[in-house]
Amino acid sequence: MKADKLHKDDSAKSAHKAVKAVKKGENQENEEFKQKIRIKIKAFDHKIIDQSTKTIIETAQRSGSQVFGPVPLPTEIKKYTVNRSTFVHKGARDQYEMRIHKRMIDIVDPSQKTIEDLTNLSLPAGVDVEIKM
Repeated sequence: MKADKLHKDDSAKSAHKAVKAVKKGENQENEEFKQKIRIKIKAFDHKIIDQSTKTIIETAQRSGSQVFGPVPLPTEIKKYTVNRSTFVHKGARDQYEMRIHKRMIDIVDPSQKTIEDLTNLSLPAGVDVEIKM
């Protein structure tokens, strides 16, 4: 359990460093522009989002691309308060909350095969994927 947490912290730190390096233009062997794919994943269930990120990372690594992440982004919490009664008893209320978990994955210099594999990838229902190039 502790090793998993350390692994996640290390991957988050390395992803953060890689994103900074790509923004600054460092760590580029060639002076040409390296293409980067940024994938943001959202889901209500943290188990499904972790499974989906694992699938995406395995697919990208299998096709030979360099992957940074998953970087856990802040969980968005939406709270709703409703009255229990329809007319009186203003003090009696119920509170509901909806948690939206988010992850970010960066794929640096992807090949055409990587892009094809990611587009053909089927993820579970309830997972929202946003891809930026």
